[in-house]
Amino acid sequence: MGYTLNFAAVWRNFDDLVWGLGLSLALAFVAIGLGCVIGLVTAFGRTARNPVPRALAGVYVSVFRNTPLLVLVLFSFFALPQLGFRLSKTNSFVLALSLYSGAYLAEVFRGGLLGVPKGLREAGLAIGLTEGQIRRRIVVPVMLRAVLPALGSTFIGLFKDTSLAAAIAVPELTFEARKINVETFRVVETWLVASALYVVTCSILAALLRRVEARLAVSR
Repeated sequence: MGYTLNFAAVWRNFDDLVWGLGLSLALAFVAIGLGCVIGLVTAFGRTARNPVPRALAGVYVSVFRNTPLLVLVLFSFFALPQLGFRLSKTNSFVLALSLYSGAYLAEVFRGGLLGVPKGLREAGLAIGLTEGQIRRRIVVPVMLRAVLPALGSTFIGLFKDTSLAAAIAVPELTFEARKINVETFRVVETWLVASALYVVTCSILAALLRRVEARLAVSR
């Protein structure tokens, strides 16, 4: 029995897919921003001399890196309200994705911090900078330039991970595609178009990130 492709139903609802794609990108941007803050704080904790922040940061990284993202999403949406923390479905997903990305970025940033030459800190102290100023003005900028490739890969991964938001009915790209699929029964066409949107978007993001990396890369 043959299957005849007919994209008409998908094109009629293409605006919904584009809207979902925009929301997916927005979720990824917010999550990478919050994840960078969480990851940077955790990375400093992981490299601290004090064993208490080092241990706490290690527990956070271990728990969130070894828990599936879908489990975190379902926990934040269904379990947190039982504990008195009520969030919208979008906010609960952003929370889960940010904490998840923060755990991975913590290790990326930790590696970057360990790779910063110790002479830079000594030079900062020599010109009268405080430890906080040295971190903000010297260590963090140098570290960020060094970890740009890994940061870019993480962002693209987060964009693809936004598809899990469909599990709690956040109207991103996968959710909109699934809705069109259910309403029109054009299974192959719907998922072909949705897949193409993911592929094209990831390719554009990768190209843009490569240009940023080339402009800001540390000279060897």
